[in-house]
Amino acid sequence: MTESPTLTVRLGKIAHGGHTVARHEGRVIFVRHGIPGELVNVRLTDSAPEAKFWRADVTEVLEASEHRVPHFWDAADALKHRDPVGGAEFGHMRLEYQRELKSQVAAEQLTRLGGLKAEDYNFPAVQGVKGSADGLGWRTRMSYSVDAQGNLAMSAFRSNELISISQMPLAHPAIEATGLYSVDYSGIERVEAAVSSQDDRTVLILLAEARDGAAAKVAKQFPEGVNVASFSQHGGSAADGKGSLQTLAGSAHLIEKVLGEKFRITGEGFWQVHREAASLLSSRVIELTEPAAGEQIADLYAGAGLFSVPLAKAVGTGGRVFSIEGAPGTHADAKKNLRDYSQATVIRGRVERVLRQVAHDATLDAVVLDPPRTGLEKQVAAELASSGVSRICYVSCDPAAFARDTARLMGRGYELDHLEIHDLYPHTHHMESIGLFVRR
Repeated sequence: MTESPTLTVRLGKIAHGGHTVARHEGRVIFVRHGIPGELVNVRLTDSAPEAKFWRADVTEVLEASEHRVPHFWDAADALKHRDPVGGAEFGHMRLEYQRELKSQVAAEQLTRLGGLKAEDYNFPAVQGVKGSADGLGWRTRMSYSVDAQGNLAMSAFRSNELISISQMPLAHPAIEATGLYSVDYSGIERVEAAVSSQDDRTVLILLAEARDGAAAKVAKQFPEGVNVASFSQHGGSAADGKGSLQTLAGSAHLIEKVLGEKFRITGEGFWQVHREAASLLSSRVIELTEPAAGEQIADLYAGAGLFSVPLAKAVGTGGRVFSIEGAPGTHADAKKNLRDYSQATVIRGRVERVLRQVAHDATLDAVVLDPPRTGLEKQVAAELASSGVSRICYVSCDPAAFARDTARLMGRGYELDHLEIHDLYPHTHHMESIGLFVRR
């Protein structure tokens, strides 16, 4: 194995994706595990001569930033491991400084991709959320791979090589307490773990089988009280409707409670990851959207109905809420969660097609949307503009996608009236934005 080249560089500004920017002989290098201003030795991980830029990992800190702290998770520490696992790439920085860097990234994306001018907008700082002061134990949803020895594993950044792990400090304590790291997962392709953010006693382990019958043997290794289910179709998921769940112990779904309402979430069905996210986002979306009695509102990429339920309550029986979701399994949860609201219509299908039909049949007063990380498709933005809806509340987990879509919406007659950003992913480069767009 050829040893990767090493360089000594001074790290520059933060960039989207968890990197700092360095330069060497005119070449741009995106460096992980560093802090702006540090002098470091780096190992080049991608240095093809024809590449527009190179990639590297910090291996040694020669001049440390005042914001550097010991990494809280050994497996993710680049100073200790050649290939640290992903999922905690900001764990070597003070939590407050992480948010400063995220604020810089958001502003840069809104300027460069969104076309906004700093002098015209007061870009918001990233806000912390309530919870543990150290930013640990917030993940209520975890996804693991399984290595050849049957151990839970994760991979390094941009790598397919699996690294076995014995803990994950960002995971909710109730998940860690199940003893899942001591289980032999032979015959299992991946493992999903989830805990109800309202009931720490309710944990669900979902096993995706690589070999028929393996899940039943694995389930017996968990202590009593842990819910275990299997998904037998290789390569699919319970949420996408291409297979079916089998309950092995307890139940195959969790019950979440948000703002006094209960939500059923089956298997891998989508739910917000941070233990405080569902309540925070739901309350902020309703406050910003200001749904009124009798209004007609579409909730796009609605998932299990997190926003659809409070919207339906707000518009009352004289209004209508169209809850639109593409994934069959999650759509089924939404139907259950909204069954008591006659004013709610739950529709499964591609968002741009369903939106076009809904906008043709109804005069929409507002739209709420929480798309995947990739953001809106061009056609969805076009359909929103064609609908003439006066206000759009947009929830996004990716600042680049949000900035690009801001430009698309503003180019179609909308203004960004309000923006706030929340640190729902401590110790990672991710952030959650909520924007309110109003029609000019």
